[in-house]
Amino acid sequence: MTDAKTTIPTWHVDAKAEDAMGGGHAPMWRHLINIIPERDLSRKAVLDYGCNQGGFLRTLYATRPFRHGLGVDIATQSIDRAKELAGTLPIQYRPVSDLSAWVDHFDIAFSYEVIYLVPDLASHAAAIAQTLKPGGIYYAVTGCHTGSPLWPHWREFIASKTHASVQDYSLDDIATAFVGAGLSVSARKFAYDGFVPFKPQSGYYPEFSKALDYFTEIKTIFRIIKDG
Repeated sequence: MTDAKTTIPTWHVDAKAEDAMGGGHAPMWRHLINIIPERDLSRKAVLDYGCNQGGFLRTLYATRPFRHGLGVDIATQSIDRAKELAGTLPIQYRPVSDLSAWVDHFDIAFSYEVIYLVPDLASHAAAIAQTLKPGGIYYAVTGCHTGSPLWPHWREFIASKTHASVQDYSLDDIATAFVGAGLSVSARKFAYDGFVPFKPQSGYYPEFSKALDYFTEIKTIFRIIKDG
């Protein structure tokens, strides 16, 4: 089912950027997978909220195979591409944002640099609470928040490049929304320990040192638990 009222064709105004985005995120996805303590996912159902072209779930499955995966996204063309790339993997992709069809369904959920694009944070937190099984865990990664010194520039820069609306959330806003949905919240710095590529004139970083700070100090992982 497609949620026609909220869908967009692609996240990026430049559709060609969609293909490049997965490659750029891949080292960060692997870092996230290495951080999480859940090692055996073989019996787990996994959700990727805001999956774009589905690369995170494919990367996760290659490292820690799971029983079943679902990627959801409002970008319809991106979901079509994700379906093409899934092959025979036990992963489905759906162009929806509504999670009401999957009540108490997922053991573990992820979102990577998506939460700052969610228009209603309280509704998103409630939906995650509903779709997780008791004891389920949601990892939400974001560096796009009002506590980032890069955010005043990024907010306008990102808004010019996406079909979605950019939101102004602090880390406290995010944590408070999930606590309000009855979930337990903790967090840590992303602390990426790999080499950060130098990309001149990317438009994101005024100088290279800011990129190094972003991936180690600013980017944050929330660990959100539905207590059993």
